[in-house]
Amino acid sequence: MGGVCCKPDEVDFAHEVELFHFYLIRVIGKGAFGKVHQVQHKGTLQEYALKCINKSRCVEVRAANNMVAERRLLERIDYPLVVNLRYAFQDDDHLFMVLDLMLGGDLRFQLERYGPLGELQVRFYVAEIALSLSYLHRRRIAHRDVKPDNILLDGNGHAHLSDFNIATQFNDKRPLRWTKAGSLAYMAPEILDKRGYATSVDWWSLGVLAYELLFGRRPFKGNTNEELVESILNEPLEFPDNAHELVSDDCIDLVTKLLDRTPFQRIGCGQGGFVQFKEHPWFDKMDWHKLERKEATPPFTPSKDESNFDAVHELEELLLDGEPLRARKRASKSTLADSDQDSEAARARQLLDEKFLPFDCTKQESWGQY
Repeated sequence: MGGVCCKPDEVDFAHEVELFHFYLIRVIGKGAFGKVHQVQHKGTLQEYALKCINKSRCVEVRAANNMVAERRLLERIDYPLVVNLRYAFQDDDHLFMVLDLMLGGDLRFQLERYGPLGELQVRFYVAEIALSLSYLHRRRIAHRDVKPDNILLDGNGHAHLSDFNIATQFNDKRPLRWTKAGSLAYMAPEILDKRGYATSVDWWSLGVLAYELLFGRRPFKGNTNEELVESILNEPLEFPDNAHELVSDDCIDLVTKLLDRTPFQRIGCGQGGFVQFKEHPWFDKMDWHKLERKEATPPFTPSKDESNFDAVHELEELLLDGEPLRARKRASKSTLADSDQDSEAARARQLLDEKFLPFDCTKQESWGQY
């Protein structure tokens, strides 16, 4: 168990959460702003994923506002099929988010290891992701980045929606968004042609995801970004020549209805909404209540004998990286000098220092309702 020892370190767990509260076990992933570690809480011995965000890198790419927004949004989410936030804190150099641990890896890794997945397996994942989306949409949150890389499997094989860095909250004052956000190949037409959009975009992305899991490629393609946009906006949806040999007609019908370019006709967000989605024949005899509580048996169990993560991340930590991650006491805050207050980078750094607040799920009185 890596750094776990027989005698716990002397740690004040009554104190605000910090890196000293966790054993660092191994690196299991790498994101745009830093590594993801598997960790164990020294008090409860519960294991989690620790997402480390380098403040300097975050400021450099002007992502400070997004990071604070993600942290705030995750505090309001708790759902069995979402990768939930459990703790948040920071030191002088990093922001930390402690999240549910998913030892089954992401669906991108599974696709690369096994190739296209079977219809029953894809149906199970699509149903679980749809439940997550329905939960978010009831709270007027759009994820905006549904793709295989952001669907993580737990050790039993249940699919969880992760990575809320570009998720957005709608309200009465701002019922639509106009900004282009997400991964281009999974973007809905209403994002690309700037019609204004709300949660409908996630159902389109779910359709692209389902198609890719089933057939090993995406439904729309282009050699350049311009060609890809043209394909998404105007090219007819086509399935592989042998699609009817690989999957059922109900499966093809569901994917087709998810990839309807008219948001109000798209299944999941059109008339009938999620109820209509659940009643589609492809989900015949699906027990949605058992699925939501993770009581249904997944059709695939991730390997427990081999890693479900790219081993290169751990090798980089051992061989290539400089100073490894270590727990450090945070220095007392200092006031920006007058000459620095007009610096965009300095203001972004101050935003992170002041607005990325600590979070502890064990101290949230009403937390956990869905």
